[in-house]
Amino acid sequence: MKKLNRNVVILGLVSFFNDVSSEMIVKVLPLFLESIGAGGAFIGVIEGTAESLSSLLKMFFGYFSDKFHSRKWFAFFGYLESTLAKCFLPFVHTPTGVFWVRASERVGKGIRTAPRDALISSYTDETNRGLYFGFHRALDTLGAAVGPLLGIWVLKVFGKSNFDAIFKFALIPAFIAVILMLFVKEKEFKQFVKKEKAKSKFNLGKRFYFYIAIITLFTIGNSSDAFITMYSGKLGLGASAILFLWFLHSMVYGLLSTPLGALSDKIGRKKTLIIGYAIYALSYLGFALTKNPVYLYGVFVLYGIYYAFAEGAQKAFVSDLVEDQTARGTAYGIYNFGVGIMAFPASVIAGLLYQYVAPSAPFYFGGIIALISAILIIFI
Repeated sequence: MKKLNRNVVILGLVSFFNDVSSEMIVKVLPLFLESIGAGGAFIGVIEGTAESLSSLLKMFFGYFSDKFHSRKWFAFFGYLESTLAKCFLPFVHTPTGVFWVRASERVGKGIRTAPRDALISSYTDETNRGLYFGFHRALDTLGAAVGPLLGIWVLKVFGKSNFDAIFKFALIPAFIAVILMLFVKEKEFKQFVKKEKAKSKFNLGKRFYFYIAIITLFTIGNSSDAFITMYSGKLGLGASAILFLWFLHSMVYGLLSTPLGALSDKIGRKKTLIIGYAIYALSYLGFALTKNPVYLYGVFVLYGIYYAFAEGAQKAFVSDLVEDQTARGTAYGIYNFGVGIMAFPASVIAGLLYQYVAPSAPFYFGGIIALISAILIIFI
């Protein structure tokens, strides 16, 4: 394997600890919300609003990171803001209170994501882009695996429904992530004196915008994982069992992200994404058809394989399509905006389908949209 850049390793560790914290919270939050009286539709509103707010901010802060020639400090303050917002979660015990905390926490994600992705991109070239983004996703996802595992331990020690204990313990890795961010060394921007630079950086090419349109379409069917957690609960699984399934999913995702990211450098990003979207469709069909909770172990593994194929490759493809380093913050902002702006309608649609049609309905819908998206990727 090629040698990894030191800063990419540190950024991976930042994401690892941040995801340990976030996944301890997020994977039990739907169960906590149901315990305090929230229904599927309102949970969809919470998740959709939070992600859409985050996505809107990603576009602007990606542009700001280009304009002010700074990726690191935007990323740092984004991680810090999210961590401070999490501090309020143990003190809220109403669905409305959770709504405001969740939305506030996603503000930090909106600030940091595009600058961080552009920062990673600055250390890459066309021969290692998939590898570097895959490695970052691997550490991010291993954190997502450790988070639910720690959550299981907390529930075992402090009580199977003691969600406040999870919320408090989650603050420790969150602050570690913020501190690690300080050790990242940012590359200096090259100064270009060209008239073209005065033009809008939103002119990033037709292929890029077609790609964003496809990503946006795919996201309509890619609703919050909260519905997977709720569906697993409907099949009779308790909080600890569900957390273990998410641990299994994240381990598969994390272990395969680096090799599959490197594979995308060899076979091309388009082929990798088509395979990934097809696997997503199969996994969602699996969720829809599963009636015995035992089969969920296989479906969660398949869902993890989709993430390993697609997540790193999706981000690496942005750099493939936008070669100008000084515009990549903007490009990643638009990309993340496209990924997240449909989070609100996607989660609301899923919530309505889940509550008023059938718990399996969101998964049929998402699978169909994924297949359409896979076909459209061919034409980029």
